[in-house]
Amino acid sequence: MGNNREDLLAGAKRCLIEKGYTRTTARDIANAAGVSLAAIGYHFGSKEALLNEALFESMKEWGDSLEAALTGETDPDATPMQRFETAWRRVVDSFEELRPLWVTQFEIVGQIDHLPDMRQHLSAGLHAARLGLAEVFSRIDPAVEPERARVLGSFYQAMLSGLLMQWLVDPDTAPSAHDVAEAMSLINNGS
Repeated sequence: MGNNREDLLAGAKRCLIEKGYTRTTARDIANAAGVSLAAIGYHFGSKEALLNEALFESMKEWGDSLEAALTGETDPDATPMQRFETAWRRVVDSFEELRPLWVTQFEIVGQIDHLPDMRQHLSAGLHAARLGLAEVFSRIDPAVEPERARVLGSFYQAMLSGLLMQWLVDPDTAPSAHDVAEAMSLINNGS
């Protein structure tokens, strides 16, 4: 016999992947979890609270996975531009692996004015992501150079969001990691 709360979270995560945030019903979650509809109210208070917690957990798991991939081994003899390209290749690979989660996040951003709790959570997540991206891509310690980390992290976050949007809409023509690195090289050389 399973734990209804954990079963509900697992079922909600599956529903987020299969149906997205706005198309998932309480009945969908209960069926996926193998529990009664009443269990949702008992454990979470509402379908929205359950979906939010499931999404927050999924986003944390994704963030941990991406951080591990980005900080993974690289060729010690690689140039800074080669390390940059390797990191972006790992980011693009995450788009393919976690497409349903990314689609769900974009779906939520489109509804953000109606989801104040979600806005607050995503805002905190963006702040942490910016600092993490600055640390990974530019090797800046946010504790030592907080403003520099914020500015560069915001730039990397904008690149990630824009690249992701292009990849979700038209993956066949979206920029590759090599394209991103080449563009950065062109910008650095003033071309």
